[in-house]
Amino acid sequence: MYVPARKLTLILAFVLAFCMGTVAQEADDTPVKAGSVEIYLAKDDGTGKAGEEATSFVTTDVPIYCVVQLGSGQPTTVKMNLVAVAVPGVRAETRVVSTSYTTKDNQDRVNFSGRPVGQWVAGRYRVDIFVDNSQVASREFAVQKATQAKPVTKPSSIKPSDRSRLAGPVKKI
Repeated sequence: MYVPARKLTLILAFVLAFCMGTVAQEADDTPVKAGSVEIYLAKDDGTGKAGEEATSFVTTDVPIYCVVQLGSGQPTTVKMNLVAVAVPGVRAETRVVSTSYTTKDNQDRVNFSGRPVGQWVAGRYRVDIFVDNSQVASREFAVQKATQAKPVTKPSSIKPSDRSRLAGPVKKI
């Protein structure tokens, strides 16, 4: 089956896109329930960590974080699927990344983060979160093209010797 190079490159970029990290948090002893899991998406805070919750992204927001807050500090397996919902060049509902992490005692937060090779491709995406093989949360988000500000141009400088050429010959009176 022939796959166009551009599409293959895009798919490979997404496959490499998401890496994960974890941060230990305070624990409680209640079991994980579907309703007790919270997720949010975030941009980088400038220090390489997830910042505040974000609802909109642009192609230059690299990486994008998916923070999963669990309702328990008991060990559990958390899985994230990143799905292309409507992305040019990618078939709808294509799972472009799937990654999982098993928490340790007293961990109730998992940070998934991802970065494409280069920039994101504008389109609609979705993250699906599973805890112990049961889907517990889903969040759709859009990545829009980054607007580029017009470059600031410096006024051209004219040297004194250039002014005389621009003004024409100088007449002496």
